[in-house]
Amino acid sequence: MQELTAEVVVAGAGPTGLMLANELALAGVDVLVLERMHERTGLSKALNLQPRTAEVLDLRGLLPRARDRSFATVADGHFAVIPVPYTGWDTRHPYQLGIPQAEVEAALEERLAEQGVKVRRGHELTNFVQDADGVTVTAGDLRIRAAYLVGCDGGRSGVRKALNMSFEGIEGQGHGVAADVLFKSTPPNAPTQWRSMTNMVTSQSPGKFIGVIPLAEPNLYRISFGDRLNRPANLRADVTDEEVHQAVTERFGAEVEIAEIRWASRFSDDSRLAETYKVGRVLLAGDAAHTHFPAGGQGLNLGVQDAMNLGWKLAAELNNRAAAGLLDTYESERRTVAKQVLDNIAAQNALIPTTPNQLALRALFRDLTTLPEVQHHLSGMVSGLNIRYATEETHSATGTRLPDFPLPSGNQASTLFHKGNWVLLTKTPTPNPHTEVLVAEVPELPWPDLEKILVRPDGYIANTTGETTAWLT
Repeated sequence: MQELTAEVVVAGAGPTGLMLANELALAGVDVLVLERMHERTGLSKALNLQPRTAEVLDLRGLLPRARDRSFATVADGHFAVIPVPYTGWDTRHPYQLGIPQAEVEAALEERLAEQGVKVRRGHELTNFVQDADGVTVTAGDLRIRAAYLVGCDGGRSGVRKALNMSFEGIEGQGHGVAADVLFKSTPPNAPTQWRSMTNMVTSQSPGKFIGVIPLAEPNLYRISFGDRLNRPANLRADVTDEEVHQAVTERFGAEVEIAEIRWASRFSDDSRLAETYKVGRVLLAGDAAHTHFPAGGQGLNLGVQDAMNLGWKLAAELNNRAAAGLLDTYESERRTVAKQVLDNIAAQNALIPTTPNQLALRALFRDLTTLPEVQHHLSGMVSGLNIRYATEETHSATGTRLPDFPLPSGNQASTLFHKGNWVLLTKTPTPNPHTEVLVAEVPELPWPDLEKILVRPDGYIANTTGETTAWLT
């Protein structure tokens, strides 16, 4: 048995775990990442980064790496498969970035390696025991003593199960399948580029859906299909070639020929939320804390933003910089956001018609989505741009994200956050309130009535006073 030490053990090297590890390493925290798989699968899985996630990556200088690996820029999102544009939001990234999950992981792992952290692959967490001072983790032939353990190990999280934690929610009735299918030639009437969500999903009968998204390779498509009213007896059963062929035939006709089914996976329309995100020195993030039907591709994005929120707070705790209760705000903030996402997905599922009454409701809802105010509200939900964390201040800015804007230097304000620090933006010379804060004088702020704003490392406005005692010691 090899004995190791670390300040934090991260279980799982998906996007959430890798983003968290990057945040911790950036703050000088000794982090060890465990992954049961011996190598990355290379499977596309999730396919998008929402606007807020693009902003989050930009705060750390990671967005160019993702953009270089992307295959599409999509001008809108969708709510219940009804396109909603991102117009009206003050963002430099009013789009979805089409990028396979495998490429997100590659970009994050590349940056992690540059910070001197290597993923321990082929090491599945098998046991952990915590006490008042830390956690002892066992993974194969490794035994690691750490201050904290974070489970980023997916919807079937072994960490969550070992905590005997309730994972309650809505048990759905249906299921879906996602498959990457290579055709011998372009199917008739199939899109060849992914630029919008318009007409990407069709329905042949009540409760059923078929979605088609072109991927980077010619004639390679993501085919998503399912039935909201019926599910197989075994949701973990392998997807058969026959199922995929049947869906393709329904969408394109029997004459379409499949060259290869590269990957296929089944998913449910259940929604579940962990009762708590922290038990002693063990925390949960990403799908380990919340799972849902993949409407709008919100899952990966929710997890990456969990990691950003948790990363700087856990680092502050370990570096003896955190004010009392700071780490607890991870759960209060992110569990609230997850509940909001689960609610909007439940609403989207309700708008997929299975009865004539629901068909009429959907038609009415579609009419409402032509109103700019409705588009703004819905796109804010699915993009993450509308997140506002609870604060004691009443100003409309506090708790919201900082819109990026140009600095006098010619750089964007987002570049001030590349090292994971706090930023005080001020119109007038202001003393530095804390060693962890970078002070930047600017001629204007996104809120003209304000003279200064204190911005958290994750890009959210802490206050308009510059006071740090509620956050840092």
